[in-house]
Amino acid sequence: MQRVFSGIQPTGVPQLGNYLGAIRNWVGLQKDHDCVFCLVDMHALTVWQDPTALREQTLGQAAVLLAAGIDPKNHILYNQSAVSAHARLGWLFNCVVRLGWLNRMTQFKDKAGKDRENHSAGLYVYPSLMAADIHSFHATRVPVGDDQRQHLELANDIAQKFNHDYGVDFFPLIEPLIPPNAARVMSLRDGTKKMSKSDPSAQSRIELTDTPEDIALKIRRAKTDPEPLPSEETGLENRPEARNLVSIYSVLSNETIGQVLETFGGSGFGPFKNALVELLVSTLGPVATETRHLLQDKPYLQQVLRDGAERASAISEPIVVEAERLVGFLR
Repeated sequence: MQRVFSGIQPTGVPQLGNYLGAIRNWVGLQKDHDCVFCLVDMHALTVWQDPTALREQTLGQAAVLLAAGIDPKNHILYNQSAVSAHARLGWLFNCVVRLGWLNRMTQFKDKAGKDRENHSAGLYVYPSLMAADIHSFHATRVPVGDDQRQHLELANDIAQKFNHDYGVDFFPLIEPLIPPNAARVMSLRDGTKKMSKSDPSAQSRIELTDTPEDIALKIRRAKTDPEPLPSEETGLENRPEARNLVSIYSVLSNETIGQVLETFGGSGFGPFKNALVELLVSTLGPVATETRHLLQDKPYLQQVLRDGAERASAISEPIVVEAERLVGFLR
């Protein structure tokens, strides 16, 4: 089986966009891949984190992933900082990547905006560490959304330059895995912005620990427009909030947008929102219940991450030791 690597930042509470964009896909990949799932707490430090909150959120993220169906016995789940291979290979890759390549990364420009001089160097070299995360395991497949596609291309460029510089064929090429039915989930308050764990308003997102009452309230309050739902997909043009809610229903129900509109087209948002609440509660309710159960046993969650880190180190350590030998480090 090909090895898959994927990571998620353990900051905030995982939300619907994380579930539909990544977590649900991870669960499916376990059937026919050797999977390494990482809570990338080192990446989280690219912006300041409260230390106590980061530790708690790391356990919380682990609980959500386990509740959603990640299997820590047959696959690997751990936190990034517990495996030194990430930082060591990350430094080697910092010395391989060219400044011009990093300057082209649009995500840094988007996050830093006009205030880029006051952002951390870690945010700037984030793609080098991401490349090291993957190549530390010789992973050949990485599930990504559109916003990470450029970083994955850079990870391949770094690996190819390393191989060329040292005359080896050591790091393999990475193939992106684009989920066929992944949705780009947008804010419930603004359909032009991506749903985010860091949005100041909790009303903008459905969190994976929300109660059925929370979900119902957020969907009822979700921004819409005064027009009824259209009967055809073209009718969603220039209606970002309507498209967002219909897209969420589409992905959760495994129906096309056209099929959803065949059912609800011509009606107001009231009946549709009620149906969406039922679908969200039936999908996310079991995850939230199991998450709350797991959070009552933090020693178990810590043990899962420790075991995962030991197994991750057993794979990554020989790979990074060899990379260090190739560049000339004396051991």
